[in-house]
Amino acid sequence: MLKFALLGALGYQPMSGYDLKQFTDRSISNFWHAELSQIYLTLKALEKEGLITSTAVSQSTRPDRKVYAITPAGQKALQSWLNEPFTGIDQYKDTLLLKLFFSARVERETLLAQLRLQRGLHQKLVDGYNSETADLIAQSVEAHPELRKDALLWEATRRFGQSIEEAYLRWLEETIQMVETNFSLEDE
Repeated sequence: MLKFALLGALGYQPMSGYDLKQFTDRSISNFWHAELSQIYLTLKALEKEGLITSTAVSQSTRPDRKVYAITPAGQKALQSWLNEPFTGIDQYKDTLLLKLFFSARVERETLLAQLRLQRGLHQKLVDGYNSETADLIAQSVEAHPELRKDALLWEATRRFGQSIEEAYLRWLEETIQMVETNFSLEDE
């Protein structure tokens, strides 16, 4: 799927591998994450397939950087993928849930500390969706009015991330309350 995420990003404008990492981190990371090493491996494969091309761009104080652009074959592959219905349901993995499932033997305060730490991390994500991500979408449309329809869909994915994180926060609050109420120190 990273292949199509990169093709989609390059459909907006040519970018370097680093630019693509920045783009994914600022736009789709709430539902599709990629490491820089994965991006470069995928770019190499896409170029080999003829779906993108690269151009070396000179920099005065640094080595040349490669800028990638989508080819007509890449645009066709992306469009074909976009038109293909997705009939499955993605599998969800969550390390906290896995740990929690087996944590009945963990000390109450240790478990509560872990849950509270996660609450803080998820609150930061909600805050980011409400400010940075929303601002980025608004600024993009202001600078590029032709992306109005794109921005509507970007906003839909932003709201999804925000909604998921708000639900996760509610669940964390409920779980913290349950542990505080039902796990007594005498049980340890």
